[in-house]
Amino acid sequence: MLLNTAIESFHSLGEDIRNFFETKAFRQEEWEQKLQIAELENPWFTQENIRLALRGILTWLDRDALNKWLSAYPDLEFESIKLLTIGVVMAGNIPLVGFHDFMCVLLSGNVLHAKLSQSDKVLLPFLANKLMEIEPEWKERIHFVEKLNNSPDAIIATGSNNTAKHFEYYFKNVPNIIRRNRNGIAILDGSETREELYKMGQDIFSYFGLGCRNVSKLYVPQGYIFNTFFESVEPYKTVINHNKYHSNYVYNRTIYLMDGKVFTDNGFLAVINNPQLSSPIAVLNFEEYESVETLKTKLPELKEQIQCIAVSDKFKNELKDIELPLVGFGETQSPSLTDYADGVDVMEFLLKRN
Repeated sequence: MLLNTAIESFHSLGEDIRNFFETKAFRQEEWEQKLQIAELENPWFTQENIRLALRGILTWLDRDALNKWLSAYPDLEFESIKLLTIGVVMAGNIPLVGFHDFMCVLLSGNVLHAKLSQSDKVLLPFLANKLMEIEPEWKERIHFVEKLNNSPDAIIATGSNNTAKHFEYYFKNVPNIIRRNRNGIAILDGSETREELYKMGQDIFSYFGLGCRNVSKLYVPQGYIFNTFFESVEPYKTVINHNKYHSNYVYNRTIYLMDGKVFTDNGFLAVINNPQLSSPIAVLNFEEYESVETLKTKLPELKEQIQCIAVSDKFKNELKDIELPLVGFGETQSPSLTDYADGVDVMEFLLKRN
């Protein structure tokens, strides 16, 4: 297969997704049925959230974007590369979260052996089948497996901190990327507009907060008043209508009340002073800071736990030297092709295997 052929096939897949959104897709009913099945198998995968994930992927599947991305890897010799078997253990916390790894393995010229999460076993095979319909040569390179043995040429595995320990032991003799729990955070200074806070609500509530890029904690100045924040995120109140989200909200709120913990809530989100970066579903942690200088010292120490940081343009400039991914409000769930999870360049890792 030629690299140009591979790129064109992914571009065509993007066109199929675009046609689905415009209700012009070939076998439109099949698309709609697959999305419904995915939601039935995992209620967290609402139609809205699946479509959100597809729209994010659509920005990657552009011919020019793909060419620009791959041009940064002069060592990529797609046509003559030695085919390696790359095992990928997919996460399933949000819809199609493993699609970027899927692309990296295939567009680096290798063979994919993917073990799907039980939480997301419908959507990626569906898109993979569409890709193979577009370009049949992919059939020799895409394989979904029930179990990965410990002898692939390389492994990419995503899981919790506990499962990461298992992966590290099981694949200790195989070149690997092992990902652990990470979270998104946001930094406020109290001068944010309602529009900025509304945009940040997307970082908090998209995918019900289940993504590693979702904001689970705020850093706020001392004495910060949350009134404007709560008013600004009020439009997201419909999350409480989701049965599983509602159950988590009630459960966590009840635990805090029983334990006598001080928290604030607005009927669909509990906000609590907690130093932990990770928060339960329907809960947002916060921590006060004294100055930007204290953040410059503190945040790099938490580098291994942070996926990205949502900030205003002002903070982007003031924190540009901390070597952590800074994004604007409302942008945490819109990573580009070069926004690799955990800051590890997957393409570079795969190309070094040859």
